[in-house]
Amino acid sequence: MKKQRLITGLKEDRPEALRDIYLAHRKAFLRYSKKYPITASMAEDVYQDAIIILRDNARQGKLDHLKSELRTYLFSIGKYLIYTHLRKQKKVHLVEDFSTMYNEQTLMTEIVEATIPDGEQKHQMHVALEQLGGKCREILYLFYYRGFSLDEIVDTLGYSSKDVAKSQKSRCLKSLKALVKFPSYG
Repeated sequence: MKKQRLITGLKEDRPEALRDIYLAHRKAFLRYSKKYPITASMAEDVYQDAIIILRDNARQGKLDHLKSELRTYLFSIGKYLIYTHLRKQKKVHLVEDFSTMYNEQTLMTEIVEATIPDGEQKHQMHVALEQLGGKCREILYLFYYRGFSLDEIVDTLGYSSKDVAKSQKSRCLKSLKALVKFPSYG
């Protein structure tokens, strides 16, 4: 598998692996970054920082069980760096329609693939996530899969306060647990 070969190359600090990833996704990332209010040079800096973070994460073993494609993971890092930059600049209050980042099916699949072993439990989790509302899928994805803090969720999804986001997350998790019928999640 090419993805695993590249991850191994990053872990072993092989320059050709880093170069291949850098060149393969650079143009697409720079096009993608145009939807955000940043300069071309800032987009280039963000991309280079994202590549460094990707390499460091590979070295630390964080990519050993990566379910998504390297491109998806790399763009996710870049997007987070852009958000961080914009928050520091306080130029923009970011509220994004999640459909621009992930369609509903991709969102559910990534949550389930990352957290549930194969088998009937995985199928039950897919069914339960389909029954949850879109906002619940978004908040659970950001908190449990992407590791966002409640403050970051407030900024990203536009909640009025950290307490509101915390209550919503709690309600969503309770709803998900009620929909899932197996012991480890019930």
